[in-house]
Amino acid sequence: MKALVLEKQLDLDVRDYPIHETVGADDVRIQIKSCGICGSDVHYYLKGNIGNFVVKEPMILGHEASGIVTEVGSNVTHLRVGDRVCMEPGIPDLHSRETLSGNYNIDPAVRFWATPPIHGCCRENVVHPAMFTFRIPDNMSYDEGAMIEPLSIGMEAAKRARIQPGDTALVNGAGTIGIMTAISALAGGCSTVYIADIKQKKLDIAATYDGIVAINTKGKDVVKEIMDRTEGMGVQHVFECSGFEGMFPHIFEAAAPGANVVLIGIPGNPVPIDINFLQQRGITIKTIFRYVNEYPASIAQVGSGKIDVKRLISKVYPFEKSVEAYEYAAAGHEDVVKVMIRLGE
Repeated sequence: MKALVLEKQLDLDVRDYPIHETVGADDVRIQIKSCGICGSDVHYYLKGNIGNFVVKEPMILGHEASGIVTEVGSNVTHLRVGDRVCMEPGIPDLHSRETLSGNYNIDPAVRFWATPPIHGCCRENVVHPAMFTFRIPDNMSYDEGAMIEPLSIGMEAAKRARIQPGDTALVNGAGTIGIMTAISALAGGCSTVYIADIKQKKLDIAATYDGIVAINTKGKDVVKEIMDRTEGMGVQHVFECSGFEGMFPHIFEAAAPGANVVLIGIPGNPVPIDINFLQQRGITIKTIFRYVNEYPASIAQVGSGKIDVKRLISKVYPFEKSVEAYEYAAAGHEDVVKVMIRLGE
C-alpha cells in the first residue's frame, strides 16, 4: 500500500510499501483519513533516533490519526463498517503487571506506532485492536479526530493535577502539548491558566482561548511574572511542558504552598531538584508518560464543543505532499502548532 516511509535520517518518501496485516477476531481495519505530524515524528526524520529508539531500517511514520472502519473482526460488537474513528496508538500487553494495575501506558512491552521497529499509520490503512479504537461523533472532522492523541496528553496532565474549580495554573512551554495542557486545565476547572514561552506567535495562538494569559519570558523571570500576577502566592498547579533543562529547579518556585507540579516535557539530561524547598512548601511532583484511558473524555470534550482544537491546525497537506509537509513542520515556524496530512475527505 502507499505509505510515508522514513528510509533513513533526512530521507522520506511516499511509496508502495510491502506491509500486509490480517484482521484478527478482536481487530478492525481502518482506512486512514487524517494524520498529524508530531514532534517525535520530526525528530526521527531529522535525527534518525530518539534516545535508544533508532531507525535502523525503513519505517512508516505517524501516530496521530483518524479514519473510517472498513472491516471488523468476529468478536467486535461496538464498532461497525462505516464508523468514523480515531485510534490510541499504543498497544500494551494486556496481561502485563502494569496493565493489570491500571498503568498500561508504562508497560515496557507496549507497541507504539512509529517507534522503531513498529510501523506508524501514515498509510492507506491499518489493522488495530478494536478496544483501542474509538468512534468519533459526526460533528467532529477527521482532522479533529487526529488531534485527540495530543489532546489526551494534556487531559492526562490535568487529571493528574487534581484541579479544583477556580484554581490557577502555569504552563511552561507553548508548543502543541503546552497549549493542549493549558486548554485541558481550563476544561478541568482552572479559572486562569498562564502560559509562558519566548515565542510570541505561539503565545498569541494560545491567548485566543478565554482564560489563558500569555507571558513572553524572553529576558524575563517567569517566577517573578507569576508572583506579580498572583499577589505573591503562586499558582496551584505548574505544568512543565518545555523539557528545557534550564528551568530546573527554578520552575518550582512559581508553585503556591501545597501545589502540584506535573512534569510533561522530557529533559535531555538529568536536572537538579531542591528537595528541601519542595518539602518546606509541601509541593507534590507528578509525572506523566502518554495517557491512561483518556480518549473517551477527550472525544467528549471536543465533540461537545467544550474544547476547540480546530484553531491549532496550522496547515493541511494532501498525502502525496507528505514530504513537503514534514519539511515545513521541521522548519520550526513560530506560528505553526500542528501540521496535518489528509489522506481523504
